[in-house]
Amino acid sequence: MARVIRFHRTGGPEVLQIDEVDVGPPGPGELRLRVHALGLNRAEAMFRSGQYLEQPKLPSRLGYEAAGSVEAIGEGVTGFAIGDKVSTIPAFSMNMYGVYGDHVIVPAAATAKVPNQLSWEQAAAIWMQYLTAYGALIDVARITPGDAVIITAASSSVGLAAIQIANAAAAISIAATRTKAKREALLGHGAQHVIATEDEDLAEAVKRITGDDGARVTFDPVAGEGVETLAQAAAQGGVIILYGALAQSPTPFPLFTALRKGLTLRGYTLFEVVSDAERMARGKQYVLDGLTSGKLKPIITKTFPFEKIVDAHRFMESNEQIGKIIVTVD
Repeated sequence: MARVIRFHRTGGPEVLQIDEVDVGPPGPGELRLRVHALGLNRAEAMFRSGQYLEQPKLPSRLGYEAAGSVEAIGEGVTGFAIGDKVSTIPAFSMNMYGVYGDHVIVPAAATAKVPNQLSWEQAAAIWMQYLTAYGALIDVARITPGDAVIITAASSSVGLAAIQIANAAAAISIAATRTKAKREALLGHGAQHVIATEDEDLAEAVKRITGDDGARVTFDPVAGEGVETLAQAAAQGGVIILYGALAQSPTPFPLFTALRKGLTLRGYTLFEVVSDAERMARGKQYVLDGLTSGKLKPIITKTFPFEKIVDAHRFMESNEQIGKIIVTVD
């Protein structure tokens, strides 16, 4: 029997519980993993609370990112061997697979071998953050040296990944965070500029940084009314990529600013990349190359034991973290 984390009703972190289930053998195209670490994502909290892109089928498992060793291989799967060190890529529905468990079944197509030099914790902190940021900044926006890139919610794992990717492309990383409390940490993690939006006018600060040009690319998971400010901070012909809705309020289209500047406002999720085999292959290679070279380095803010999953989700929703939250599995 395996220990898996499920929820039998939607709600806050307290609905999560550890159940014992028989995961069975992997089916065709699947792997069974012995999990050593989990990476937590905001999407999982939204799924748990019934506010995600899809509604959970109760009782529901959850979880996109796990790092572990291959312990069984399903029919038709090639390229993996028992004992391989792997991690999972968020390229599946949590209604079909969920990786919060000590033994889990995952699709082989959404599993990748990881560099041996990474710890289990680091291996669980790769794909959601780096592929999300890669897809937006490299695959969609095609940032180039000198491009100013606004990164909102910059202290999140995806935000920090975006800073690293912007820096690797020789772009100008401009991290936006609500208060001054995270300024020094963001600078320490590579942000070239940090704007505390409670104390500074974002648009004016970006104009000052860019010599009045504005930002060619904006990468934003918040949306809501703040999109008008992002439009004001954008360059002529700029691209604003919205990849979330943390504001949970309507997002008005900044029509006149967009008309005047010829802006593109674009919705985006990681699934755009992982649902296309060629784009995902390019993204995987980019991330693995970056990890090997050291240009990409996962930042872990705090770890929790498996039995403290409720506390881990509460910490995630506190917005205190700077980087990835990891849950270790004995």
